[in-house]
Amino acid sequence: MRIFFALILAYILSIFYRSFLSVIATPLMADLAIGPAELGALSSAWFITFAVMQFPVGLALDRVGPRLTVSVCMGVGAVGAILFAFAPTAAVATGAMALLGIGFSPVFMAALYLFARSGPSAGFAGLASLFIGLGSLGNLLGAAPLARAADAFGWRPTMAGVAALFCLALLLAASLLRDPPPLPKTDDADDRGILAGIRAIVSIRALWLLAPITFTAYAILVTTRGLWVAPFLEEVNGLDRAMQGNGAFAMALAMTAGAFVFGWVEKYLGGPKPTVLWSTALTAALFVALALSGHLGGLWAIVLFSAIGIAGFNYAILMAHARLFFPAHLIGRGMTTMNFLFIAGASAVQIGSGWFIAAERSQGLAATTTFANLHWLFAGLLLASVLIYARAPARAPEAAPASRA
Repeated sequence: MRIFFALILAYILSIFYRSFLSVIATPLMADLAIGPAELGALSSAWFITFAVMQFPVGLALDRVGPRLTVSVCMGVGAVGAILFAFAPTAAVATGAMALLGIGFSPVFMAALYLFARSGPSAGFAGLASLFIGLGSLGNLLGAAPLARAADAFGWRPTMAGVAALFCLALLLAASLLRDPPPLPKTDDADDRGILAGIRAIVSIRALWLLAPITFTAYAILVTTRGLWVAPFLEEVNGLDRAMQGNGAFAMALAMTAGAFVFGWVEKYLGGPKPTVLWSTALTAALFVALALSGHLGGLWAIVLFSAIGIAGFNYAILMAHARLFFPAHLIGRGMTTMNFLFIAGASAVQIGSGWFIAAERSQGLAATTTFANLHWLFAGLLLASVLIYARAPARAPEAAPASRA
């Protein structure tokens, strides 16, 4: 329980910061004089630094433990949180988002590391799903409540208030986190550096079959929620700011529900692989439905976005599947390598979707056609990744001894 008290506020804010830009996109873009491509780049700065930091974070978790790792990184992030609220230009705001990416980079991984080191792998998916479910409150805060606060006070004072919460989260993590006992030295658990650890991880062949879905599934979901829900509801369905916020809130609420539900579904289906396989296929089908019929009405579009949120938020279960293949001495670096793929994919899709929307608009295409084409692309990427993932083994032969870590 100490792990939750120490890190849950930080993780709530981490989820908030990867999804809040969609809701304040209109006033922020006007204030900073930027377009959709620049908005995508602004958001991706968070994901780029977050992703790159996964490698040193993984080594730090294995070598010095989560307490120092989290405290140092979040200290950097606090600077970014304050700087973003007062950024005078898009360049400064982008730099602030990059600092925030560093600040949040160890938070979820530290929690997973402590879960993995404190109990058997059979309970890992449930704890991870619970932590993600509670952390998904950040999605809720970054939807209708953020829209109302930005309307009432302006986006800058609102983000200054969020920066104050970040500083509180830093204090909680630094004061409550405890490192687990060190692992005994063995011939296999040598003191590997970043590159040696990565080589050991990429030599696990099963992970190559997990890589495409890891790179695309979460990325598409977080990009949809974080960047394009509000613009879609405005430009395609003609909804006002309040309804856009409600739509984003509905999808965020669905994602939160999905995080809790997936822990039960994984047990019912008998493991992580069938859960990830069928939920991702369903998400692809829902994107097809959105491409075909999302323009028919704002309420129907919100229903589809919400269904995508609950069906697609299988992040914890996919991480639990990957966890089965990591030996004890590589848990930190193994999980952060997977998280790198999650976040690098999110960065790539954020940037790519911004370029895609800008290119479609430059050709004079209507918003309905532009977003339909984007959703067809998302569906195709998800289906391709599912076909590859279907060939992955359900578990590693050595999973049983590794689970006693």
